[in-house]
Amino acid sequence: MRLRLPLPFIARVASTLALAWAAAAACVALHTPLPWMIGPLLATSLLSMAGAPTESWAPLRNGGQWAIGASLGLYFTPQVVALVASLWWAIGLGIVWALVLGWLFGAWLYRLHAPRMHGVPASMMRATSYFSGAIGAASEMTLLAERENARTDLVAASHSLRLLIVTVTIPFALQWSGLHGLAVLPPTIRLVDGPGLVLLALLTGAGALVMDRLGRANPWFMGALVVSMGLAMADLTLSAVPQWLVNAAQLVIGVSLGVRFRADFLHTAPRWLASVVVGTLGLMALCAAFAALLAWCTGLPWVTLLLGTSPGGITEMAITAKVLQLGVPVVTVFQVCRLIAVLILVEPLFRRIYPVRD
Repeated sequence: MRLRLPLPFIARVASTLALAWAAAAACVALHTPLPWMIGPLLATSLLSMAGAPTESWAPLRNGGQWAIGASLGLYFTPQVVALVASLWWAIGLGIVWALVLGWLFGAWLYRLHAPRMHGVPASMMRATSYFSGAIGAASEMTLLAERENARTDLVAASHSLRLLIVTVTIPFALQWSGLHGLAVLPPTIRLVDGPGLVLLALLTGAGALVMDRLGRANPWFMGALVVSMGLAMADLTLSAVPQWLVNAAQLVIGVSLGVRFRADFLHTAPRWLASVVVGTLGLMALCAAFAALLAWCTGLPWVTLLLGTSPGGITEMAITAKVLQLGVPVVTVFQVCRLIAVLILVEPLFRRIYPVRD
């Protein structure tokens, strides 16, 4: 069966990509952090909120997540895995921290907005606040919120806005600070080999397809990451992922994030969005303090643990760690374990904390 895309859709995708490339090129010239993601993200989100017909194509976003997942997995050599395994207790603390912090953020949102949301049942407002505060993937949290009869528009808006703030704020702060993390990529995995790259693409692509068929979260990222990690852990060096492909992946991921902000976004409960902004800044400050505590306990760089525990998305924080060389394996493991734990535990915890009363 042939896939036929309407010409207006193709034109919107092409024009959005052209705009994103121009924004990325401008950010490269200005020496901003993560120019290939932040430039397209900011340009696309601003134009989308202005009503421009921006568009993202899902297969491009999936391909971008695959490229990032495949490149990050190469860091997990046997020596690095031994380091990460020794941090199991810190990773466990990070998971507990994320669950508690998300619950407190949701409780704060409920206390702040429930009295003002006239006509909205308390149970709906409770679910909306809880899943808006949960530190997890936006799409998955929105789906879980829908099952609990929450206002999914507010949940989706909260996660999109928080991701935008974290993705833009942290890279700029880290670049200007000049802080450094762990640079642990062996020289042999910096080399691009044609046949090896093709084999790496086939294997990681198959892993992504399997994850997609199984209905797992972030399948194109997680599937490629798991296969690439397995190859690196087995000390099998096929090829590095070319830098131009990593840049292109960041661009399409930035576009996919930016198109979430449509013209009606700013009209979606302005008080709610304002409190999400304030709450996100508070979350980042608390996570920075928690990362400092973990750094003192583990001896690892604070900046690496900051990215590992920050309330941002796994792909975006891993890209930040990769581009700024701030300890990709530790950041990736912290974020992956947190994501898995949140997806498994956040809904049962909601029903336990807020049981349905007949």
